[in-house]
Amino acid sequence: MSTPRPRRSPEPGERQRDPERTRKLILDAAVAEFAAHGFAGARIAAIATRAGVNQQLISYYFDGKEGLYQAISAAWRDRESELVGPDQTLAEQTRQYALEALNNPDGVRLLAWGGLEYAGPASDADHQPRADRLQRSVDQIRALQAAGTLPAELDPACLLVMLMGAAMATTTLPHVIEGLCQTDPRSPEFIQHYANQLALLTKHLGLT
Repeated sequence: MSTPRPRRSPEPGERQRDPERTRKLILDAAVAEFAAHGFAGARIAAIATRAGVNQQLISYYFDGKEGLYQAISAAWRDRESELVGPDQTLAEQTRQYALEALNNPDGVRLLAWGGLEYAGPASDADHQPRADRLQRSVDQIRALQAAGTLPAELDPACLLVMLMGAAMATTTLPHVIEGLCQTDPRSPEFIQHYANQLALLTKHLGLT
């Protein structure tokens, strides 16, 4: 049996060769790996294989698995800022989130995995930033209550959580959808139909 060669640090040429492309390859591979297996199940070696890079480059660019996950969380924060504009109605926000199952399926899976693996704020790299981002939507619901559009007894935060759960259903409940709707829950046609239906329901609730 041959003796395994010791791991080496990246050569200077590797570090300098198109670093932005290398970082993107690693990040894309990490998103796919985390989406498939969650944070706990993801393996750095598998990410390196997916990206086609030396495993040591992951430590060089991201300081390991935790750093990679934090970089992915930062990218999701940027993505959310694109999804939810300052003047968007809650109905349109809900529709856009539902369409992420089509436009960014790995991102939705990552969010679902984050919930499954949640063990308190310390385990969630995006804990407070997410709460801060969602607070604007909670404030929109409170404003509708103040205007008399929504019943005062509704809890705005709980209502927003319900809408988020509904928006993720094509990812988290595909087996239920396929049984009830007799269709492929991940097909573009159904996801678009579902997103439109969810937006319509949100409007009927008075969340305009």
